[in-house]
Amino acid sequence: MRYRYSAGTDGKLEKKAIIYTCDEHGINFADVDSDALNIIRKLKSAGFDTYIVGGAVRDLILGKKPKDFDIVSSASPTRIKKIFRNSRIIGRRFRLVHVCFGQRVFEVSTFRSLKDGHTSNTFGTIEEDVLRRDFTLNALYYDPEQQIVIDYVGGMNDIRKKQIKPIISLSEIFTDDPVRMIRAAKYAAKTDFTIPLNLKMKITSQSNLLSLISPSRLTEEIFKIINSEKTESIVDLLDKMGLYTYIQPHAAQLMRKDAQFRKCYLQTMSELKGSESPRGKALGSLFRDYLESSAQWKPGAIENFKDIFKTVRSFILPINPPRFELEYALKKFLASHGITVKRLHVPSMIISEGDGTKSKPKRKRRRKKKIIIKNEK
Repeated sequence: MRYRYSAGTDGKLEKKAIIYTCDEHGINFADVDSDALNIIRKLKSAGFDTYIVGGAVRDLILGKKPKDFDIVSSASPTRIKKIFRNSRIIGRRFRLVHVCFGQRVFEVSTFRSLKDGHTSNTFGTIEEDVLRRDFTLNALYYDPEQQIVIDYVGGMNDIRKKQIKPIISLSEIFTDDPVRMIRAAKYAAKTDFTIPLNLKMKITSQSNLLSLISPSRLTEEIFKIINSEKTESIVDLLDKMGLYTYIQPHAAQLMRKDAQFRKCYLQTMSELKGSESPRGKALGSLFRDYLESSAQWKPGAIENFKDIFKTVRSFILPINPPRFELEYALKKFLASHGITVKRLHVPSMIISEGDGTKSKPKRKRRRKKKIIIKNEK
């Protein structure tokens, strides 16, 4: 075990982080994505400190192969963009870079500072960056070239103890960003870690702060949940902690009132198993049990698709997925019941019975105007 030192306020060297070697952290180097490794090597060769960070490091330590690899660097977004032609800068307040390899996207961020608090959007150092992260298990920095893990906040010990421990003080962590409550439950369900009593009590007392979160952020979170391999466990824990009512209030209310609906709803979630397509079965899982328990399906054509679409849209509020994705999910649901929708009442989609394929609407041909030239004498 080694240590990282830096100068303190008095100018003397202070022990800042523990450095875990390959034998100590136990990460299997073969589980590191080759494209992520390529990004890190290029940035480091250009003189920038660069690491894998967040959930990917946690999963690697737990012996799991991560689906996503987030990368953090001392390089600015503009510099990263110059190094990688296959990249684009996103974001307004705090800019990130998406480096693309075919359909795969790697998010590369710059170290953030604490200049404006824990939600700072200014660049900083690794020592500042670690302190604005939410929980210790997601605040480990992995250098795959040296095969070391840098731990500033005791995250390695918390992973070994199987506990969710906040980095930011309890008085600030959820007032700064209420979505961290959802993430705490999500991390606990995904890893089978425990949430300490004081953290659980703080979540219970401040859960109403989630009502202030925008529909777009809640939509982002629900997609992460339904695309997870532990969807059932996450939804179950969110519901037990009283948080699911802020994400899917109508479903949460039905689960409280009807034990059979709760059982069916969680069973539907268990069947997802990390689906990659929010347009199909994953998104449909949010309303399937509601429709099946409340609607009388009839064979043949349905003429009131517009009404069914409105019902589904209302049921999944406040989340607000793209209209075409919800249309697609509803189409797949109807097809599973052998129901033909000859033509949707919403624009630009036609559904046929059978494979549920979508055909493009026919374009109206423009009539060419005849130009008559009169010769005037």
